[in-house]
Amino acid sequence: MSQKKIQSALVSVFYKDGLEALVHTLHAQGVTIYSTGGTQQFIEKLGIPVVPAENLTHYPSILGGRVKTLHPVVFGGILGKRADAVHRQEMQQYAIPEIDLVIVDLYPFEETVSQVRSASFTGTAEEAEAAIIEKIDIGGPSMLRAAAKNHSDVVVIASKSDYAVLNQFLVEQEGATTYEQRKAFAIKAFDVCTAYDLAISNYFHQLQIPAAYGRVENGLRYGENPHQSARFYGDLQSLFRQLNGKELSYNNLVDTDAALQLIREFTDTEKGYTFAIIKHTNVCGAAQRATVKESWEAALAGDPESAFGGVLVVNGTIDKATAEAIQEIFFEVLIAPAFDEDALTILKSKKNRILLQWKTFPSVITQVKSILNGTLVQDTDEGNYKVWNEAGGRITTTEEKDDLIFANLLCKHLKSNAIALVKNKQLIGKGCGQTSRIDSLRQSLEKAAQFKFDTKGAVLASDAFFPFDDCVRMAHAAGIEAFIQPGGSVRDQDSIAYCKAHNLVMVLTEQRHFRH
Repeated sequence: MSQKKIQSALVSVFYKDGLEALVHTLHAQGVTIYSTGGTQQFIEKLGIPVVPAENLTHYPSILGGRVKTLHPVVFGGILGKRADAVHRQEMQQYAIPEIDLVIVDLYPFEETVSQVRSASFTGTAEEAEAAIIEKIDIGGPSMLRAAAKNHSDVVVIASKSDYAVLNQFLVEQEGATTYEQRKAFAIKAFDVCTAYDLAISNYFHQLQIPAAYGRVENGLRYGENPHQSARFYGDLQSLFRQLNGKELSYNNLVDTDAALQLIREFTDTEKGYTFAIIKHTNVCGAAQRATVKESWEAALAGDPESAFGGVLVVNGTIDKATAEAIQEIFFEVLIAPAFDEDALTILKSKKNRILLQWKTFPSVITQVKSILNGTLVQDTDEGNYKVWNEAGGRITTTEEKDDLIFANLLCKHLKSNAIALVKNKQLIGKGCGQTSRIDSLRQSLEKAAQFKFDTKGAVLASDAFFPFDDCVRMAHAAGIEAFIQPGGSVRDQDSIAYCKAHNLVMVLTEQRHFRH
């Protein structure tokens, strides 16, 4: 476990930057160098003797380079414990040479993913996937892990940034390394392998290969803003048919996703048709009525100002009467399960208007977000409420319960902190994206007042608990008598006590719906 002199090295790297000086030092110190492919040719061009790895394995590089070093002679030379008599006997029996140094970097997986996602890539979806898959290194991580495991005897270099460090050690210590140095290099090798595996895992989770990678949508005009380039990876054609309009933009796609995630909460049309208007991923208008046209009119009335330039979605067929009503405002996208022919004639009168006939809902089991040089993955927020605990001063009426259920689903699709006010299955006010819950309530009441809605008899949904009873007091003063919230605050009893004292409904669901 003291200093060990390096007598043999296996060198196989993708990037050759900075390798030359180290190879010259190894040669000068009499180290036998084994190598493969492009690295072997690089060393030979330096005029330095190199032994092809196939001389050890007696196999050439096969399967297009996928198999070069995966062989017992190579891994035996790396993993054999020098102080173990059985290991030494077996290595001699099978002519396995000791390999004291492993210098390996890994195929550029993340770099290839970035290249394929860049605007300059013009290949097909199949070509993109093939390019990425071929950059999943197999032999490299295996050799790094083997050498790092056997760091008592073997030096492992997993990054070109350590070429100069090792070179300095070899010059200063006459070709030897200490145990502490070998262990430090081993830790780096394990870190490199961990990051590499995580990058591959994130890629597959994010793109949901192969289901969501059936198609690469090229040529998005730009990203969230005009100075940002963007691409979409996925299969839009499996979700809907585009019947009219320009190509979906980045923001169109984001809002369309929000619209479909909302309307999938309302697949049952037995109680009426649900129409919703989405703006910047928030629902700004929504209603449920007996006909599609009535639901559109009620949804629009909830906030006709915000509806301008929005994304519209409904769970029923767009007929001529509804198309004529919708025709009166400017919108970006309209999504429906079906369109009557005379309705399409009306709506197609504006060539840039995007009309989508949805076939099915996105089969999203997990949600993915890129942050902090990494990826967050979580289950989707399914369901409405976990329990229905009537904790207030009275039990809900049938109408109140229907409105509370409707309001809670809408609130789930607003950015936190979120408040939704509903009356007769119509969103009449909402507050979202505020830094305090009381501010969201103020916003929702102001919205209701702006469009002349009477909040007396409305219900209120909150995406998270009330930290104080101020929201209940303010809403009650505006005529609201029924509340739904998850509960869980240390001061739940303050709000509950107020409801009991004033004969108000308070439903606790035990299911929070934060949306950041």
